[in-house]
Amino acid sequence: MITKLQNRHDLSDEEFLELLQTDSYDDVLHKAADEVRRSVYGDEVFLRGLIEFTNYCKNNCNYCGIRCGNTNVERYRLSKEEILSCCETGFKLGFRTFVLQGGEDPYFTDERICDLVKSIKDAYPGVAVTLSIGEKEKESYRKFKEAGADRYLLRHETATEEHYAALHPAELSLAHRKQCLFDLKELGFQVGAGFMVGSPGQTNEHLIADLRFLQKLQPDMIGIGPFIPHEDTIYRNEKAGDLAMTLRLLSILRLMFPYVLLPATTALATIDPKGREKGLKCGANVVMPNLSPVEFRKQYSLYDNKACTGEEAAECAACLEARVKAAGYRIVSSRGDVRR
Repeated sequence: MITKLQNRHDLSDEEFLELLQTDSYDDVLHKAADEVRRSVYGDEVFLRGLIEFTNYCKNNCNYCGIRCGNTNVERYRLSKEEILSCCETGFKLGFRTFVLQGGEDPYFTDERICDLVKSIKDAYPGVAVTLSIGEKEKESYRKFKEAGADRYLLRHETATEEHYAALHPAELSLAHRKQCLFDLKELGFQVGAGFMVGSPGQTNEHLIADLRFLQKLQPDMIGIGPFIPHEDTIYRNEKAGDLAMTLRLLSILRLMFPYVLLPATTALATIDPKGREKGLKCGANVVMPNLSPVEFRKQYSLYDNKACTGEEAAECAACLEARVKAAGYRIVSSRGDVRR
């Protein structure tokens, strides 16, 4: 099965199920994934400077700590000046991609987002700007692209209708989220999708549906990470996603999509101190240190105990570089565009 994936042959649902439900393939799977990522990207690891610029959100998703129904969150919005200051810090540290991530905050209109994108591109020619601000209509995405945005991250979270309905409020639909992703592709964005691993109610069959959806979408980036419960949600007592399963899926995704930009996420680093390095060894090739002002990082609490200091933050760029090097890779200062 692993050889079939390496040779770009599709697996049946039954074969995917066998890979997912046993750990006996993991060592070979991880080794094969690392070989494939090295054949496309060598030992390069790309930096993404994460700027969590607002924790206001109009949605009330059942798993998310910044959902609108959570009254325990201290809300904040970064000013344009604060965002540009984050970019200045990151640029000096070698970052050539900035990721503006936030809840679906009505304050940040299309005009404000376009102004932010243009200002970053004007101040730092040659950098890439990634937006991760949720579901919009196609015309909004068109404006963002015309303003200079290069990439857009929108995790689909789950590709199965009933599972999506269990995780989200009734006014959100999986059909619209999927349409957003195809709209973004049509407009020429480098597009990122992805899903949580181990979210409440998830089955291996749901994960196979996610893989099938990604085969249809053919995204440039895929972000996956373990589900981690938040104390102010209905899933507060649910078990967190499994590290081994997350690493297994990272490797499967690398074999299925050799070209893809695949982050070793903060959620991985949250459930395991060496989670980021383990992710890199299983096929990941992107890390996303936090450039957000230190005083706001704990307020951007999507899940409990989020790693937001030390090597997970931009202040310790040298520490992160040393850890990546010790894992057998090297951080490069470039935009880190997809290589199809």
